[in-house]
Amino acid sequence: MATPRELKALYEGGTNISAYLRREKDMQGNTTEIIDVAYDLQAGSYIDALQDAAKAKHQQNYTAEIARNILSLLNPRSILEAGVGEATTLSGVLSHLGGAVRGYGFDLSWSRVAFAKRWLRQQNISDTVLCTGNLLHIPFADDSIDIVYTSHTIEPNSGKEEQILRELFRVAKKFLILLEPSYELAGEEAKQRMDSHGYCKNLLGTALSLGYKVMEHRLFPFIANPLNPTALTIIRKDENRPAPSFVLACPKFKTPLHEIGGMLFSSEALTVYPIIGEIPCLRIENGVFASKYQVIMEAVDGVRFPVEVGKLDDGC
Repeated sequence: MATPRELKALYEGGTNISAYLRREKDMQGNTTEIIDVAYDLQAGSYIDALQDAAKAKHQQNYTAEIARNILSLLNPRSILEAGVGEATTLSGVLSHLGGAVRGYGFDLSWSRVAFAKRWLRQQNISDTVLCTGNLLHIPFADDSIDIVYTSHTIEPNSGKEEQILRELFRVAKKFLILLEPSYELAGEEAKQRMDSHGYCKNLLGTALSLGYKVMEHRLFPFIANPLNPTALTIIRKDENRPAPSFVLACPKFKTPLHEIGGMLFSSEALTVYPIIGEIPCLRIENGVFASKYQVIMEAVDGVRFPVEVGKLDDGC
C-alpha cells in the first residue's frame, strides 16, 4: 500500500487517485477514506482552473443559474453547500443572490476548506461559516438552513444515496436542491463512465421512496462534461418547525457545541472537536473523548460555559 507521500507523488504525476485506491483495495465503490484522500490531494486545483477563461465563464453561468433557481423558490436568509470544496460554487451563488444571505459550507477535506476560506476572503465574501464534516453525519442542527444544496457532492458516494439524502433533508428547513450526475438521463457511454468511477444513481427514485416532495427533476442547462450530465432536483420540505437556537452541531448527536479553551465541546458526546487554522473539524473521527474537559478547562482558564457556537459565528 502506498504511503501518503507516495500518493501525493502519484497524483502530481497524473494518476487518478480514486481509481488507484479502488484497485489497491479491490473495491468497486469509494470509501470515505478514498474520497477524502483523493480530493484533499487536489486541493487548490478548482481555484486554479478558474484562470482558464472558458472554465471561468462556465462557472459564472453555472452559479448564476443555481441562484436563479433559488430565488424562484424564496429569498433565503441562509444557504448551505454540502461538500463545499474550495467554495468556487458557493462564492458565485452568494454573489448572484446578493442581499443578506449567510453562507455555510462543509467538506471532508481540511485542505479544501482552507483553500475555500482564502478564496472567499479574496472575493470579499465575509458572512460565511465553514467547517469539516461528513455527508453521512452532517454537523448541523435539524432544520437549521433555509436552503441546502449540493454540486456534484453525492457523486462519488454510490451505495450511500439514501443515508446522505436523509441527512441533507434533516438539515434543510425549506428546500433541498441537488445538482448531481444523472445516471438515468445519461447516454450509454456516460453510464459506463459513471459505473467505472463509482458514481451515485437513482437519487430521484430514492427521494420519492423516502416520501419527499420532488418539485422538479430535469437536466441542468450548464454541464461541464457531457459524459457527466448534471441533473437538477428540487425537493420541498413542508414541515414547519421552529428554527433551532444553534447551527453547528455535534456530528454524532446533532446537539449544541460550546466553545471552551479554543475548542468545541459536545456536552452530550463528552467529546472535544479541534479548531485548526480557524476551521472547526467536525467529522466524528476528529473528536477526542474527554469527559472532564469542561471541568479541567474551567479550573485552568476560567472559561465561560456554555457558549453556543451558532451564536458566535464570525464568518470566514
